Amino acid sequence: MSLKQAPPGVVEASVEVALKAGYRHIDCAYCYGNEAEVGAGLKNAFAAGICKREDVFLTGKVWNTYHTRVEEALDISLRDLEVDYLDLFLIHSPVAYNPNGNIPNSRCCPARDVDWSHSHIDTWKDMEFLLSTGKVRAIGVSNYSEKYLRQLLPHCKVVPAVNQIENHPLLPQSEIISLCKEKGILVEAYSPFGSTGSPLMSDAAVNAMARRHGVSPGTVLLSWHVCAGRVAKSVTEQRIVENLKVVELTDEDVKELEEVPERNGGITRFIHMGSISGFLIRILGQWHRRICQMTE
Repeated sequence: MSLKQAPPGVVEASVEVALKAGYRHIDCAYCYGNEAEVGAGLKNAFAAGICKREDVFLTGKVWNTYHTRVEEALDISLRDLEVDYLDLFLIHSPVAYNPNGNIPNSRCCPARDVDWSHSHIDTWKDMEFLLSTGKVRAIGVSNYSEKYLRQLLPHCKVVPAVNQIENHPLLPQSEIISLCKEKGILVEAYSPFGSTGSPLMSDAAVNAMARRHGVSPGTVLLSWHVCAGRVAKSVTEQRIVENLKVVELTDEDVKELEEVPERNGGITRFIHMGSISGFLIRILGQWHRRICQMTE
């Protein structure tokens, strides 16, 4: 479910449900338009003794219109989330938008007002500065292709801790994932089930695999992601709790999932930067610990 379209109160309640269920990684972004509601959910959870701030791994992102105002973007997110620091802060996209030419959080403009004069490399230098302020613990990127990451890496004093990209069996993105592994960059996946109504949920092999394991097709797909350090998005209480239930896939299972594009018309990208919405809630586990280890 897209949280951008969710009615008031849904995100706040979802955060509480997720934290009660055991989730400890919440992925936010200014452009999702719901960080204040996330902050309210966190505040309620802290007050109820469900967890403490130090127990939760919070991610935020600098939106495209703030590439020249990175610290300002961070301060806005901190204010709305009602916290003093973020565990991880990402460049939402390598492409800068004109800060005066777009609605601040607009992602759906028919013609995006791109600021071609500004380099994402300069944005990254501002991100590196934030580490000295104590307001972020780690920095990373999002929606970086192999091309953009290769442009950035020679100029990094600090290698990105994370690259968050669309990733699922229909969009394996093997080139960028291989580069990230080579450079020690953790890959996080958004839209891990493809998207609402994607053919992955009705794929014959995925459903047969689900029956063999006695789980839902979504759990099979989630298990594929968890095996590789990738994660899931949800807003409903049932899905949030269900997403914690993963199964161990066999080598044959993984091979079948790798063949999904051949059965569904080839590689498919469902999410574009003009339509991403929602926030991701991620389980605290080995991949959360890997981020912490990479940034100690």
